Amino acid sequence: MTSSHRLCAPPSLLAALLPVLLFASGTHAQDYATAQPVDRIAAVINEDVILRSELERAVANIRSQYAGRENQLPPTDVLQRQVLERLILMHLQLARATDSGITASDEDLERAVQGVAQQNNMSVDQLRERISKDGMSFADFRNNLRDEIITQKLRQSFAQGRINVSEGEVDAAMANASAAASQQFHLAHILIGTPESASPEQIATAQKKVEGVKNLVEKGEMTFAAAAVRYSDSPNALEGGDLGWRGLNEIPPAFGSAIAQMKDGQVIGPIRGSSGFQLVQLVGSRTQAAGGGEKVTQYSARQILVKVDDKTDDAAAKAKADTLAARLAGGADFAKIAAESSDDVSTRRRGGDLGWVGADAYGTAFGMQLASLSDGQTSAPFKTDAGWVIVQRVGTRAIAAGDENMRAQVRETIGRRKLEEEWNRWLREMRGEAYVDTRDEQGKSTRPALPETPKEQHKVTPVDVHPEGSNAAGF
Repeated sequence: MTSSHRLCAPPSLLAALLPVLLFASGTHAQDYATAQPVDRIAAVINEDVILRSELERAVANIRSQYAGRENQLPPTDVLQRQVLERLILMHLQLARATDSGITASDEDLERAVQGVAQQNNMSVDQLRERISKDGMSFADFRNNLRDEIITQKLRQSFAQGRINVSEGEVDAAMANASAAASQQFHLAHILIGTPESASPEQIATAQKKVEGVKNLVEKGEMTFAAAAVRYSDSPNALEGGDLGWRGLNEIPPAFGSAIAQMKDGQVIGPIRGSSGFQLVQLVGSRTQAAGGGEKVTQYSARQILVKVDDKTDDAAAKAKADTLAARLAGGADFAKIAAESSDDVSTRRRGGDLGWVGADAYGTAFGMQLASLSDGQTSAPFKTDAGWVIVQRVGTRAIAAGDENMRAQVRETIGRRKLEEEWNRWLREMRGEAYVDTRDEQGKSTRPALPETPKEQHKVTPVDVHPEGSNAAGF
C-alpha cells in the first residue's frame, strides 16, 4: 500500500488495527510457509515460533508504508530487529489471551471487516479486491484482524480492577480544566530503553546513546522523527515516535507544565525513568476557541449483570456470565438474553438498556470497557463491584460539556492515561519474563545485538522522573 492509498479503520479500532495494516499476515505466516520450499525460524518465544517468512513479509509491508520516504527508515538490520520485536510482543499477547480464554467470535470479525470497509467507503467485496491487489489474501487479512480483536479484548480484560481514578485526582485536574480543555499538544518521543533491573553499565550505555541522539537532532543532522525511527526502542518507533494530539490531562503531570511552556519543535530531555531515557518533542500546539465548544462523549449501552451475593459465589457468577457470552457470540439477541437472565431489575425489562451514559457513570472498569468497544460491539464478561457484567455499546455521541460532563471527561481522560501507562509496563514485564531466542538468517541462535550508539555525543544531564504509579514518561 502506498501512503496515498492506505486503508483506514474506524477511529475506535484504529490503534488496534494499525499492526494489521503494517504487518499484513504476520502472525499467520505458517499458512504462507507451506508454499515455501524452505523456511527458517526467526525467533522462539516460549513454545511458539516466528518464521523467517513471517518476519520478511512484515518488513516488506513496513517498507511499502514508507514508499517514497525510504530514506527515513533505519538500516535493514535495525528495521528487522524493530519489526521482530513487534511480532514477539504480538505473539506474547495472543498466547496470554489464549491462556485467559479470550477469543474473537465470527460476529466480532465480520463487524470489524465491515467497519474497515465502511471507513474506506468500500463494500466488503471491494475491500477484498483491494487487499488482493496489495498482494495479500483476504483469509490472511481476516486472520490478522481476528488477532487484533483478541489483543484488544485482552487490553479490555487487563483494565478490569486495575485502573482507578480518585475524586482527588479529578479535583486536581478540574482546577486546570479550562487550560486542559483549550490547549492541545502534538507530541513525539524517543525511548532508549533499559532493563527493569539495569546495571550501572547498562544505564551508562543508554545515557550515552540518548545524549548522542539528542545531539544529532540539535545539530540538524537528523530530524526528530527520523531519529525515532532509527534509534527509539518504543513500539511506535516506526511511526516516528508520534504520540498524536493530547490535552494537558493526558500528559503525565511530572513534566506536563514544562511542555505547556515549550515552543513548537523544541525537545526536552533526557528524562530518566523506569523504562529508560526519553526525549520528548513538542511537534505543534493549538488552542481551541474559548467558549465552549468543548464536547464530551456519551454512549448508548446495554448490560447484562450476574450478581455475586450470598446465593451466588464469584465462580458460579462468572460461569453463568461466560455461558451467556457464548450464547451472544453464537448470535443470540442481546436484549432478549438481558430480559431473561440479567440480575439488574431496573434495566432487565428494557432489555438491559442503560440509555445514554458517560464513561464514568458506572465506575472506572465499566467506563474503560465502554470506551474501548466499537459501536455494536459486545464485551467479554468483566468484574465489577456488583458482579460480572457484559456490556454492549450501541451508539456514541458528543454533547456540550457542562460542569458534570466536563468532570466525566476529565475522569475518563485520566483513566485512559493510567491504562496506557499500566499496559505498557505490563507488556515490558511480560516480555522480560518470556523465553525469547532470536535466530540469524541461517537459523542459528544469536544474542540480541547491542543498541546502536550514535558516534557524535555531548553531555546532557538527564532529568530523573519517577511519578508515583506511572512509568517514567507516561507514554
